[in-house]
Amino acid sequence: MEVNYIFEGLKIMLLGMGTVFSFLVLMIVMMNLMSKVVHRFFPEPNDVENTTSSAQANNAKKVAAITAAIMHHRQVTKG
Repeated sequence: MEVNYIFEGLKIMLLGMGTVFSFLVLMIVMMNLMSKVVHRFFPEPNDVENTTSSAQANNAKKVAAITAAIMHHRQVTKG
């Protein structure tokens, strides 16, 4: 009874690598499916109104700060 250890080793290696590869493919498919389900039933809220009003408030503050800095600079250089 002769046993070919190289052939047996290759069979075990291919079985193990095939199992790991199959698990990883299944995991990727399930993660993509789960992501689609979550995005479908729990979409992210759109707060367009809040972002534009806060951006306008920030811009108004920047303009006020720049104007004050220019006025201060002109007063210092004149006097």
